[in-house]
Amino acid sequence: MFERIAILGAGLIGASIALAARESGAARAVIMFDRDPDVRNRAHALGLGEIADSAEAAVAGAELVVLAMPVGAMVEAMAAIGPALAPGAIVTDVGSVKRSVAEALAPLAPPHAFLIPGHPIAGTEHSGPEAGFASLFKGRWHILTPLADARPEYAAAVEKLAAFWCALGANVEQMTPARHDVVLAVTSHLPHLIAFNIVAMAEDLESVTESEVVKYSASGFRDFTRIAASDPTMWRDVFLHNRDAVLEVLGRFSEDLAALQRAIRWGEGDALYDLFDRARRMRREVIEAGQDTPTPNWGRDEPQ
Repeated sequence: MFERIAILGAGLIGASIALAARESGAARAVIMFDRDPDVRNRAHALGLGEIADSAEAAVAGAELVVLAMPVGAMVEAMAAIGPALAPGAIVTDVGSVKRSVAEALAPLAPPHAFLIPGHPIAGTEHSGPEAGFASLFKGRWHILTPLADARPEYAAAVEKLAAFWCALGANVEQMTPARHDVVLAVTSHLPHLIAFNIVAMAEDLESVTESEVVKYSASGFRDFTRIAASDPTMWRDVFLHNRDAVLEVLGRFSEDLAALQRAIRWGEGDALYDLFDRARRMRREVIEAGQDTPTPNWGRDEPQ
């Protein structure tokens, strides 16, 4: 599909793309670069691909360039690689925010290249090149948010990029950057924000409860800690670059939480039951959509 692809960023997503592209045959050659020399050395030791000495060297001659880095680092990377991009090169990203990425990167993309922002709805709480695995994208969604580019070649580039992600096992859908950011604020950003806050609050309470919060962690808190273990740099950038959508959804959440607080205070059992029942139905819909498994305890083996 591509003779040569360049991946800038050798973390979980970048490493997984490299492994999946090679395993699926979607790319003949994979060239990687990471700003961190230690990460470059680890990626080389893992055999993820050819490791370049600079971002410019990595993208030279590449038909596809993937910005697999925190959103806050993409502008600097795009400014550096722009002059080195090959004619007809496709540039995409894997950031969890799309509107600000599109607005910031579009002016930096040279006219002979095609910028197509994207976001794989896949990942784990682990980070680094060792965390990557080839099957990460299988059965998951990948959202493309193409620019308003009327060139016929641009439409063909979008189709080719979609086919690449399909080859990696993903289901591809297109939407506008603004719609993407609102949807992800609901399904990902706000849940992570809540998890970070609850875990941080529990850490403050640990001294009061003599570490019983950790000792008696139930499944709910356990899963909050899994989410809160995600890369802090990436999530800092997500909230700074998607603040409008997050604040809008957070405002609605705060109102609903206040209503729930009143229901508990005044013993409104019917209101509580109705809310919990609605949430339970949503869980069934997630399973029916193939986004999780109905296996008890989320398929987790209990420690012996």
